[in-house]
Amino acid sequence: MKQLLLQERYPVFTLEVEKQETLFTSVDEILDHLKQQIDDNEIATFIAIFDHYSHTRSLTHGQIDSAILDAKNIVFCFGITLPNPQAMAVRPRSIGVVETHDEFIITFMEAPMPLANVAMESWARSIRNRQAA
Repeated sequence: MKQLLLQERYPVFTLEVEKQETLFTSVDEILDHLKQQIDDNEIATFIAIFDHYSHTRSLTHGQIDSAILDAKNIVFCFGITLPNPQAMAVRPRSIGVVETHDEFIITFMEAPMPLANVAMESWARSIRNRQAA
């Protein structure tokens, strides 16, 4: 898994999973898997699925990289504390799942809570689920 600063300010984790490395065959199957991970977590709460690809495609001036075949976000929250109003700025969390011809790309922004980062990283890594021959 790689960590980078997007636009020099957003700490983003990215995992590229080649299609031969996973049993999942679509973004929707991966989202179902991630939703199950969220539902099984005692502090995470599922909120929604956002179809970013369809949304952007429907816009008059929407632009999508030609390599992207599908792109959706699963939105959820780990909010176990609400220490101040500013905490709302970093909630809820989201994991993006993008399909290209050869791979699935899983991305999420670093959370201020280490527990959330560990869970999201584990969930992302669980997508690489095909055993090498």
